[in-house]
Amino acid sequence: MPNDATSSGYLRDQIRELEPLQTQLAMMSEETELRIMALRNEEKEEITELKKECQNLENIITTMKEEQKALQEQEDLRAQYLAYRDEHDARNLLIDKVNCLSNEKEQDHQEEHEEEDMVKLKLALQVCRQDMTRAQVELTQLQADYADVVPRRDWDNLEQAHQENQERLKTLQKEYDDVKAQYDTLVEEHEQVVQERDTLQAKVEGDRGSYTPRPEWEKCADHLGGSERWAEISADLTSQQLLELVLMELGGVPEPQEQEGTAVEIPACLHYEGTLKNLGLKKAEIVRAIKEVWKVKISENEQSEEKSTLAEFLRRHLDRQHGESAGDWAYTVLHTCQQHQDDDDVIGLFYSILTGKVDESVYHGQTRMLSHLLKELIQSDPTESGVMTVQEFSETLKRAFPLKEERCIEALVTAAQTELDNNGGSIPYQALYTEDSGGNYRGFLTLVKQQAIEERHQYISQLKEQLGGKGELEMEDLKVAFKNIDPTLGQAMLDQYLGLAFRTPLTQMDQSTTAMDTDLALQRLLAADVNRAGPPPQANV
Repeated sequence: MPNDATSSGYLRDQIRELEPLQTQLAMMSEETELRIMALRNEEKEEITELKKECQNLENIITTMKEEQKALQEQEDLRAQYLAYRDEHDARNLLIDKVNCLSNEKEQDHQEEHEEEDMVKLKLALQVCRQDMTRAQVELTQLQADYADVVPRRDWDNLEQAHQENQERLKTLQKEYDDVKAQYDTLVEEHEQVVQERDTLQAKVEGDRGSYTPRPEWEKCADHLGGSERWAEISADLTSQQLLELVLMELGGVPEPQEQEGTAVEIPACLHYEGTLKNLGLKKAEIVRAIKEVWKVKISENEQSEEKSTLAEFLRRHLDRQHGESAGDWAYTVLHTCQQHQDDDDVIGLFYSILTGKVDESVYHGQTRMLSHLLKELIQSDPTESGVMTVQEFSETLKRAFPLKEERCIEALVTAAQTELDNNGGSIPYQALYTEDSGGNYRGFLTLVKQQAIEERHQYISQLKEQLGGKGELEMEDLKVAFKNIDPTLGQAMLDQYLGLAFRTPLTQMDQSTTAMDTDLALQRLLAADVNRAGPPPQANV
């Protein structure tokens, strides 16, 4: 019995010693299973690649078999042709031999009955030579006399074609002069309308500064304890009493806003020394200033090959326009943009580009898109009446945006009718390009830009799916993905998109081999003017 107890104790000690090994064995088993699963996944990928390679080889073999069959048919045709040619030559030889025998027989017969008069033949030959010499001299003389003369028929045809071209040129010149005159008239009318609009807008802004609108006191409820408390404390009070109540509740009027010129939220290129103050400009004034900045920057880009960022250009523009108060203007613009970036399209896009969240190409892309749409609308209006039917308007939208789905076209038509309060009949398309008092486009063109943004998001999502969840990618991976989802994408546009994703100049594109984070590359493309060039490839059935 003691021996059994000792043995059992020994075995328990052995079990306790082996328990860590059991845990380690379980861990090793899990690691081994994970490795096996990883190896299986790799084998699946290799099997998939091998299947693709096998399919390609089968296609090559099929092609080679077809080529071999075609070569065999050519060889058979060649052998048949050689046999036919040999038989043809043999028949020709036989015919020649028969003809020779016939000629010899006739010659023998003529020699027996006739003798040629050699003197007569020599005289006839001499006369023929003289006639030939005389004809040759006359032919040379005619060629020299009429070398620069064309046939009457060709002359008449050329004369008629020339007259037709002259008449067509006169007609085209007249049409061009009419179009040029109409264009000049439209430009003058547009300038007059712009001047009238600016004058009226300035007058409206001046009137707003001189008039005192009735405050919307209900908005104070959110800051003074809620709507119920506001209803209790503001019941039966005059405007003056309500103002005194609000001032008492808030504890006074806030001091004028000031900001250090080197604050963190201000872009580095817009840093100014000292303390900056808010000029208190209204949103409409900031919108006009932003449009003026874009106008001057586009003009500068056309004249200079070197392109600067919007923030760098804004610094130079404000310094030129406002001198010592440029810092106050910069702070005012930034502060107003921060306040209204979510409720104003012009300000929101400008601020996003200014802070680097969006590439400047998005603004230029929107401008080109709206200009292209207006050009298509004008070209589809031969009467130049500025009005077209709903059907004509829909067809014009399809020509201007051939890649849009039918539901998007219908949504645009509905938005145009809603904006113009027109549910049928004709659409005065020029009215769709008018701006509101804040300098923004209304519902139709806003929807056009929103659809463009949605299409860009969808395009980048398809590109992400094509990349297959890669953590990092090289330039060649992105190039292949673009070609797979957009086969009609041109090389120049493809290089531009790759440069946006990898931040690489076009001249160094071929030398770049650096891998990049996939999400970062897609984020850069999403923030730029990246659009589909052609229809997506058809899925295999």
